[in-house]
Amino acid sequence: MNKNTYPPTYLAWIIWGLGAALYFTGFYQRVAPAVMTDQLMTDFNIGAAALGNFSAFYFYSYFVMQVPTGILADYLGPRRLLAAGCLVSAIGTLLFAWAPTIIFANLGSLLIGGAVGVAYVALLKIATNWFAPNRFAMASGLALLIGICGAVCAGVPLRFLADLFGWRPVMFVSAAATLALTIAIWIFVRDDPAEKGYKSFATNTAPALDYSPLSVLKGLGMVFRYKNTWLLSLAPSGVVGSVLAFSGLWGVPFLTTHYGLSPSQSSAITSILLVAWAFGGPVMGALSDRIGRRRPLYLAGCIIASIGWVVLLYIPGIPIWILICLVIVIGFASGVMIIGFAFVKESVPPSLAGTVSGVCNMGVMSGPMILQPLIGWILERNWNGVVENGVRIYDLNAYRSGFGLMIVWSVIAIVLMSFTTETHCRQMVE
Repeated sequence: MNKNTYPPTYLAWIIWGLGAALYFTGFYQRVAPAVMTDQLMTDFNIGAAALGNFSAFYFYSYFVMQVPTGILADYLGPRRLLAAGCLVSAIGTLLFAWAPTIIFANLGSLLIGGAVGVAYVALLKIATNWFAPNRFAMASGLALLIGICGAVCAGVPLRFLADLFGWRPVMFVSAAATLALTIAIWIFVRDDPAEKGYKSFATNTAPALDYSPLSVLKGLGMVFRYKNTWLLSLAPSGVVGSVLAFSGLWGVPFLTTHYGLSPSQSSAITSILLVAWAFGGPVMGALSDRIGRRRPLYLAGCIIASIGWVVLLYIPGIPIWILICLVIVIGFASGVMIIGFAFVKESVPPSLAGTVSGVCNMGVMSGPMILQPLIGWILERNWNGVVENGVRIYDLNAYRSGFGLMIVWSVIAIVLMSFTTETHCRQMVE
C-alpha cells in the first residue's frame, strides 16, 4: 500500500456502507410506529397525544445528540461513535419490544433516537475522509437513499410481519440484527484511509485533540458566526418535518380513515413518499454539484413541496392515482434538503465540518420532533369521541387543523432559504 495513493473505491464504499447500515436502522426505527399505530394504541391504551409523544421521544434524544456527535466526530472519529450508537440502539430496541407500559416504550424510543442520532454525522465525516470532495453531495444523497430504504422496510413489510407474528417478536429480531451490525462496524470500519495505509481526501486530517469544555464551546461558537449555519439548520426543519410527520406517524391513519384504504395500502403510499424522497436526494445532490449552485435548487424544491402539501391535504376527493403522483412530486422535491449538508460545510472552515454537520442535522430533526407530538395534541383536542376496535378515530377537520402546521413550517423554510448566501459548490472559508 502506498501512502500517496487514495484508497480503492470498493474499500471506501464498504466502510461507508457499514456506517450507512446504522442510518438504515435509524430510519426503520423512526418510521416503524406509523404502521403500528392501531396496535400500539390498543396495547398501551393510549390516544393520539400519547402516541405522538412516544414517537417524539425518538427525536428528543436524536436532536440533543447532534451537536455532541459533530464535536466528537471531529475529535474522536466516527468508528467509535458508530459502534457505540449501534450497541445502544440494540438495547433500546430490546427495551421497546419488551415494554409492558408506554413509559418503558418511551424510554426505549429515547435510547434508540439518541443512539442512531450519531449515524448521519459520523457518515458525513467518513465521506469527507474517504471520498473526493466532488463526491460529497452525492454520497450524502445516497445516505438518504439507504436511510429511506430502512423506512420502506418499516412500511408494508413491517406491517405484514407485525400482523403475522405480532410487533413485539419483530422488534426482538430487529434488536438482534442491530447487535450483529455493532460487531461488524467495530471490526471493519476505520476513521481515515491513513489507518489502512492510504492517502486521505480530508484537507485537515490531524486536528489538535483538545477535549476541554472551553475548546468545545469555542468550536461550537465559531460555526454560529456564519449566517448560513443558522439558515441552513432551520430551513430543512420545515421540509423534513412535514415529510416525517406525515410518513412517520400521521399519514397512515389519515389515509386509512379518509380514503377508505387498508393499513397496508396506506403504508404503501407513505412508503412511496419516502422512496421519492430517497431518490430526490442523490439526484438533487448530483445536479447541484454539476451546475455549481446550491441555493436556487434548494429554494425551488422547497416551493414545489409546499404547494404539493397544500393540494394533498386541503383539496378533498383527490383520485388515488393523483394522490400517488402528488406524494411522488412532494417526496422528490423534498430531497433538496440533502444539498444543505454540502452547502453548510462549504460555509465554515473545513476543521469544523463535523460540528456544523451536527448543528445542521439538529435543525433538520427539530421539525418532526415538534410537529409529530403537536399534531397529535391538536388531533386529541379535536377528537369527537368516536372509537373503533379500541382505536380513536379523528375526523377530516381534525387532521386538517393538525396538518396546517406542516404548511406554515414549509413556508417558513422558503423564506429562510431566500436569505442564504450561495457558495458555488466551493469552500468559502479556509
